[in-house]
Amino acid sequence: MTLWWSFWWRMVVVAVVFMVFLTNPGRSQPQTNVLIQSCSTVNASSTANFFSNLNETFSDARRQLSNNNTYFAISNQTRNSDPVYVLAQCRNYMSTSDCLGCFDYAASSIRACGAANGARSVLDGCFLRYESNSFNGDTTLPGNQGLCGNRTSSQQSSFQTVVDELLSNISIATPKMNGFYAAVTAPVISTNTSTAYAIAQCVETVTADGCRSCMQVAYANIRSCAADVIDGRAVDSGCFMRYSGTPFFRNNQTTEIASFLLDESSSNKGAIIGGVVGGVGGLIILLVVLLLWYRRSKRTTPGGSLYGATELQGPKDYSYSDLKKATKDFREENKLGEGGFGDVYKGTVKDGNIIAVKKLAIGTAKDNFESEVRVISNVHHRNLIRLLGCCTKGPELLLVLEYMANGSLEKYLYGEKRGSLNWKQRFDIIFGTARGLAYLHEQYHVTIIHRDIKPSNILLDNEFQPKIADFGLARLLPEDQTHISTRFAGTLGYTAPEYAIHGQLSEKVDTYSFGIVVLEIISGKKCTDIPNESAGEQYLLEHAWNLYETRMHLKLVDETLDPTKYKEEDIKKVIEIALMCTQSPVSVRPTMSEVVMLLSDRSRVQNPPSRQNVNLSEIRVEGNNSTSTTKSVSNADVTVTELTGR
Repeated sequence: MTLWWSFWWRMVVVAVVFMVFLTNPGRSQPQTNVLIQSCSTVNASSTANFFSNLNETFSDARRQLSNNNTYFAISNQTRNSDPVYVLAQCRNYMSTSDCLGCFDYAASSIRACGAANGARSVLDGCFLRYESNSFNGDTTLPGNQGLCGNRTSSQQSSFQTVVDELLSNISIATPKMNGFYAAVTAPVISTNTSTAYAIAQCVETVTADGCRSCMQVAYANIRSCAADVIDGRAVDSGCFMRYSGTPFFRNNQTTEIASFLLDESSSNKGAIIGGVVGGVGGLIILLVVLLLWYRRSKRTTPGGSLYGATELQGPKDYSYSDLKKATKDFREENKLGEGGFGDVYKGTVKDGNIIAVKKLAIGTAKDNFESEVRVISNVHHRNLIRLLGCCTKGPELLLVLEYMANGSLEKYLYGEKRGSLNWKQRFDIIFGTARGLAYLHEQYHVTIIHRDIKPSNILLDNEFQPKIADFGLARLLPEDQTHISTRFAGTLGYTAPEYAIHGQLSEKVDTYSFGIVVLEIISGKKCTDIPNESAGEQYLLEHAWNLYETRMHLKLVDETLDPTKYKEEDIKKVIEIALMCTQSPVSVRPTMSEVVMLLSDRSRVQNPPSRQNVNLSEIRVEGNNSTSTTKSVSNADVTVTELTGR
């Protein structure tokens, strides 16, 4: 299934930018100024099924928005081969009628995309997007941008100072607020613009960390506008930011953000002072403190509505006979590969859809199998292989997965397709893989640690967009077995030293593996290749660190890459990010959401990696002492639950 968001800027884009502002903030207006409208270049397979699902989800979203003070709606219809997922959001300063008016305008204009299987429309007053896969956890993605107006202030420096402070404050406060929305104003002294207005908003299905990352990117994109013009917007997948010197919401529609800007020590100090103030004033302050505590505790409750996505649906129960027939009795000619958890076969089911069937190499351990599969099957992200269903009634445990036409990344790096990926494709694979891991670690309602990130577990769709496979499958292993590998047994070059040697498991284990994979993508070389030390060769990671320290980054680049197709600074930055991911101790490695932000940011890496944070002797143990390493990883004491409640 083809996804389009990460490459929407390369698609046929209908983009219209209007800058129309309210002159009378006392009267709410629809604000149907189209900022961006874009359509996927891939059409739905069945027009009839697609439009039926689209119409139904649009109607459901509109019904949700028609409730008073409801500004956010999600809906999905997945009953046939062309599923549709819809997200709609209005700005919170709008009335219900104006919100519906904006939605209707967006829904009407987005119809120009025809049968495109994905589209979005961003207006001043609302946002509408639909896709063929769930995208509710998306935050900041390539294509985010700032949209600057064309009206200047007579004394822009004063205006810029005020706006910059407003934008900085709401970027900090919004992720902490219930509903992820803030609207603020501030007076501007000594200019013809008396007041600055600003709002920030995240979609309600992202996490607080996701909103924070999106706000940081939005702030970076929009703040440059204030240096020249009196109005600006920042548009991203999961958030929206806007400022203006002309009112676009009423003065009585601002939100209180001061309490969300206090650091922890200041908050505690305020609570103490409130406790000792006597009389009515003390009681009022105490009530305010309790209210703030309640709001924050509500915001961070696991499983709350703000963390929700689409309605969760269980995995489909396939019969063994149907899957056996689909794969032609699991013939060798239908075999797609051998994964760490079992062999994978191509199959065609009764409705004509192509699937991938994985035979799980876990014996007959079926305890909790269906419940664990249900958890994994509810993970929906464009960069994660979708688990469609399972079979538990036959002689083997089978998983049914979506089929990836281009196979694994492995064959494109050092297999039969070596050298066929250009730099743009490689960067998209790096970025998409980072997004998928960030979702598993921080955006799903439970934390999933993959533990086995490597090129053979990164599959590519028709557009060479990456999808991570085998995530969460370690949960299906018996308790006395922590890893099964038929391809990389004894050569754990992708495994973080603290896990391979000491059995310490955390999300940063995946971060380390990701860094190694990035170095492989850039170099086209295997991290597990044993070097000829007499000829001065080194393991890939050691070689990368040496080139980095001598400022010879570019010698790491795959010689099959066309040097006219990439910028040297881009390559150097990605190498630095990869090396940051391989640092030890784990505390100095970035989280995967931070990696996504670093890859999204146009600026240079502010805190470059340091070799002081790397113990290459441990890395060399991985490559040379395979017996002891494998023993450590297989030890039952290493069995740490890698799927925990958030």
